[in-house]
Amino acid sequence: MTLPDYQGGSLANLMASLRAALGEPSPVYPPLRQLQPEEIAGARNVVLLVADGLGEAMLRRFGEGGALARHQRGTLTSVFPSTTASAVTTFMTGEAPQQHGLTGWFTYLAEVGSVLAVLPFRARFGGASLSAAGIEPRRLFGFTPLFDTLAVPSVVVAPEWILGTDFNHAASGSARRLGYKSLAQLFSSVADVVEAPGQKYVYAYLPDIDSLAHEHGVTSAKVAARFAEFDAAFGAFLESIRGTDTLVIATADHGLIDTAPDKLLHLNDHPELAETLVLPLCGEPRAAYCYVHPDQTGRFEAYVSDKLAHCADLHRSEDLLARGFFGLGASHPRLAGRIGHYLLLMKDNWVIKDQVAGEKPFRHIGVHGGVSEEEMVVPLVVVRV
Repeated sequence: MTLPDYQGGSLANLMASLRAALGEPSPVYPPLRQLQPEEIAGARNVVLLVADGLGEAMLRRFGEGGALARHQRGTLTSVFPSTTASAVTTFMTGEAPQQHGLTGWFTYLAEVGSVLAVLPFRARFGGASLSAAGIEPRRLFGFTPLFDTLAVPSVVVAPEWILGTDFNHAASGSARRLGYKSLAQLFSSVADVVEAPGQKYVYAYLPDIDSLAHEHGVTSAKVAARFAEFDAAFGAFLESIRGTDTLVIATADHGLIDTAPDKLLHLNDHPELAETLVLPLCGEPRAAYCYVHPDQTGRFEAYVSDKLAHCADLHRSEDLLARGFFGLGASHPRLAGRIGHYLLLMKDNWVIKDQVAGEKPFRHIGVHGGVSEEEMVVPLVVVRV
């Protein structure tokens, strides 16, 4: 297993360096070993560019000789689980899942008695956003946006279709928000911001590589082509902002691995296991939280041991919490209730899925959320322009 290095080598530590440079130091996480706050504070502009899904393995595969590789300083680990819902919340709050409490794409929130798809901010079974019922994401989740704590003006740059979502609106806090429709517009928007007078912090997000890898696979031609476009645009962007005194940091929320049809474990094929659960599977297909009926724990453990040992490791969730999988320090008051009683951590490139009533079936080729090196390790690119 490749676990998060919260002592100085994870996304949480990168955000600790940014917090210390532009606001107040983190009370829990030390700064990133490879990027100290003093280096960040010395720049007039700071840009954090997050390319969703661009893991270190992908950079090694496609990026030799490119702009990203030329400016790579090293690598980081993601948070656990290695997924967008948890890692992007770390970028936007400055805290690890231990504090912000979002533990996967599907997270059970006892406050509303439902399993939520947290980024779309809707119940798993579909329908309208919870905001239509008068429930505010920021109040429900209880986090404070990083942008509200910084001493410099902040700007969030994201695709237009993401910018107006309930989650993004809440997590952006006081930051100015700019939407884009194309890769060229993403970089031109950031360039316009850093060329304006005054000190600023810019958080820019690109989802394309992740979504293409889900659909076509990590090593697909479509992913390779999008990576090449991004790499070239990144290099051109650096040239375009010369003279602005900008520190550009590029990284990712996680990497991915490819799975295969014969590596899918579907709960429908294991009704005896399903009978032991009181909720649908939560978390991720690579790291599934299981809420087990208290009278069925022995049966649940025996079934996993007998039938699933070839594809999954079984952990008590409280043990993972004690071992620091989710972060350091005091935890979110609801965290223990959001990680189930057990975790099925899938081996190799296995995934586990279930399907609730009314839910359309889907299959991802590229997957993430687990603790393989490919999923957990992301590049750290640092450029002072």
